[in-house]
Parts: sequence; structure tokens; C-alpha cells
Amino acid sequence: MNTFGEIIDQIAISSKIIIHRHVNPDPDALGSQLGLAESIRATYPQKNVLLAGEGVGDLDWISTMDTVKDTDYQDALVIVVDTANRPRISDQRYQQGAKLIKIDHHPNVDPYGDLRYVNTSASSCSEIIADLINTAGNKLRMTARVAASLYTGIVGDTGRFLYPSTTVHTLAVAAQLVSFDFDANLINLKMGEITLNQARLQGYVYDHLEVDDSGAAKLIIPQSLLHSLDLTTDDAHVIVSTPGRLKGVHSWVMGVEQLDGTYRVHLRSQGPAINDLAAAHHGGGHPLASGAKAQDEAEMQQIFTELITLQQQFK
Repeated sequence: MNTFGEIIDQIAISSKIIIHRHVNPDPDALGSQLGLAESIRATYPQKNVLLAGEGVGDLDWISTMDTVKDTDYQDALVIVVDTANRPRISDQRYQQGAKLIKIDHHPNVDPYGDLRYVNTSASSCSEIIADLINTAGNKLRMTARVAASLYTGIVGDTGRFLYPSTTVHTLAVAAQLVSFDFDANLINLKMGEITLNQARLQGYVYDHLEVDDSGAAKLIIPQSLLHSLDLTTDDAHVIVSTPGRLKGVHSWVMGVEQLDGTYRVHLRSQGPAINDLAAAHHGGGHPLASGAKAQDEAEMQQIFTELITLQQQFK
């Protein structure tokens, strides 16, 4: 594992920096990516700093991506944030840079990069980036735009400070960030904002959630439903945490059918660790929040069966 100092020094000597994050980005992926980029830009205006990755869906209010050409990677420092393993890096051209740095808070299942800093105790990658900037002194600046981006990421990955990953240090960092001149309340409102059809999708959750006696639950969101509500698969992210509000539900798997008939799988838990289960199905993540893939409904049922076993063993 490398130190903040080594990463800061590498940033200081690099004239071109391209920052990547994971596919299907969440607020932390975008917040940490943009926050780091804006800090570098504010400190070193002469550097060429670019954000790389595919589309961000309805999270474009947080950040949008730059147009990155193949030639931009020549002699560039590439930094990947909030991404545990290489297959989940958005835009696989990350390999074309001169040097690669990994900054993450997921379990270090894939220790890629020439330099890497992984802190699984951090609530979010945005919290790590805030610590990196605070450590850097005058080599990295904290501005209102940087603070707003990092605050967005922390709020997103802590569920507005409700998840167990929230620590005393998390709250201290958040307090520092909100001391800057940005509208934290507006960010909180945007985080909770949903459309009428997304609200109808939440109603579907309560009507169709299958709950096992163990406390494990399963839900499948078919493409036909999304089509009827004029929603995309990205729009379904608003319901991922919904089952956790129900008494008696302690872990759950949600499969959102993709256009090709496969399923994007969301795994959440209030008890048993589910990241190994996710890894067994082409995914990974945190012990209590992970993602995976399923080829069909049969694999969705298999994941649910395995989740029931985990829940029974935990109880």
C-alpha cells in the first residue's frame, strides 16, 4: 500500500491526468472523481485534467464526462477512484496511461495499479479524497466546488449518514466540507428527488417483494414494467434501498432486467456479509452493499437461495 504523500507527489509531477471511476456510477463515484479533478485544476491550472467514463444517467447534475481521445493517454497519469476490480472500471482505456493509481474504499480484491491507496474503513471514496486533500497542504486545494462534490459522494454512500459505515471521522469531514460556500440542503434535496413514475415503481416493490421467513427478500424488475413507466434501467436505482424500510427484511436481492435479458443485481444487507456472494456472480462490493450480474431468472433464484442460507446462518 502506498501513502498519500507518494500519490500527491505523483500528481504534482504529472502534466496530464485522466481520472476514471466504475461503470454504472453512483454519487460517490462521480463525487470523488470530480472532487479530485477540481482540486487538481484549482491547484495546478496548467495541468490537463480529464474525467473519463461512459454516461452517468440521471446523475448528470453531479458531473458529466469529458471527451477523452486515445492520444490523451500518452504520458498521462491515470487515477481510478471507487473501483474495486479492473473489469468494473468505466472505459477500459485506463490501461493506456504511463502510470496508474488506484484510490478506493472497497475490499482490495484486485490490487491493480502502480500506486494504490485502499481504506476499507472509510465511508466512501469521497471521504478518502477529502483526507488526501487535507494531507496535501498547498499541493492540493479544497474549494467550494471540491467540497460540494465530495459532500455529495459522502451523503450518497452513507445513505445520508444512516449506514453503519458512518463514523466520527466521516461526520467530521462532512462538517468541514459544509463550512464551504455551497448549498448542502440543495444536494440533500436532489438526493431524495424522484419522479412520479419512480414513485410508482416504489409501489411495485411493496406489492411484489418476495420475503422469506429468514428475513431475506427478492424482487425482479422486468423490462416491460420499466417500459410501461417510461423509465430506464438507470432510473431504477431509486428503489434499491426501499426493502430495507420494511420490518422483518434484513437482506435483499433485486434484479433489474437489462435490454439484453440479463439482470443487473443489487444486493443489500443489514446483517450477513454479501460481498462474497456477489463475487460468485461476477460482481463484488462492500460486505453490506454489493452488485452482481445474473444471466436469467434461474440465476436470480440461485442468488436468492444463497442469500437465504447466509441469512439463516447469520441468525
